[in-house]
Amino acid sequence: MRLETRGSARIAACCTLALLMVAGAAAQTPIEQTRPADAKPAAEIYQAFYLANVSQQNDLSDIQQALRNTLPRAKVYSAPFQNTLLVRATAEDMVLAKQVIADLDRPHKIYRLTYTITEMDGGKRTGAHHLTLIAVSGEKANLKQGSRVPLVTGSTDASGSASSPQVQYVDVGESVEVRIEGGPEGFRLHSKLEQSSVADEKSGVGAQDPVFRQTVFEVTAVVTPGKPQVLGSFDVPGGTLRREVEVLAEAVK
Repeated sequence: MRLETRGSARIAACCTLALLMVAGAAAQTPIEQTRPADAKPAAEIYQAFYLANVSQQNDLSDIQQALRNTLPRAKVYSAPFQNTLLVRATAEDMVLAKQVIADLDRPHKIYRLTYTITEMDGGKRTGAHHLTLIAVSGEKANLKQGSRVPLVTGSTDASGSASSPQVQYVDVGESVEVRIEGGPEGFRLHSKLEQSSVADEKSGVGAQDPVFRQTVFEVTAVVTPGKPQVLGSFDVPGGTLRREVEVLAEAVK
């Protein structure tokens, strides 16, 4: 009985030692060997997008920046002279890139702007005239009408015996410069109207020097298509005459 007890004890001690050796070997195994291999990066694909409705450099830059913000892992380059964006991304990101470009590369809205300048004297309407021009959303448009008045600015003595006058021409009349920003529901309209004319009196500096009268009206307002809107009014110096500026924007299909 004593021999069997001693043998059992020796067997138990050997098993315990073996377990400790296995545990120690496992503890010394590098962590890297127990981890699964890192997943390979997703394959990337390439595609060129030819933008159909880009009319200026800012349009291309805006779409490119939107793609970079939406898809930070993608690589987006531009070819400005061909209105093209070059995208390298995963298949999943490429699907989203197509959607972003489709949402942003849309035709610019075109509007017919009619400015009505009404003249009032003592609170009574005495007359009105209209200025109409076509403007594209996101771009500038301008209209000028009037005359070019010669203005003598000096003289030169080319031969030493006679002098020839130096003449500079000044635009006189009306001009409108506009810029539209926004969507079809309501947009911001920046308007700059100038009116100039030659006064009857002379400047007194020289016999040929005229006096020019000029009025500049510049304002930015939110305009709703189809609804006339008064942009402002101003008094004409030297009398009781007052002018009011109104604009009507109409979408052109």
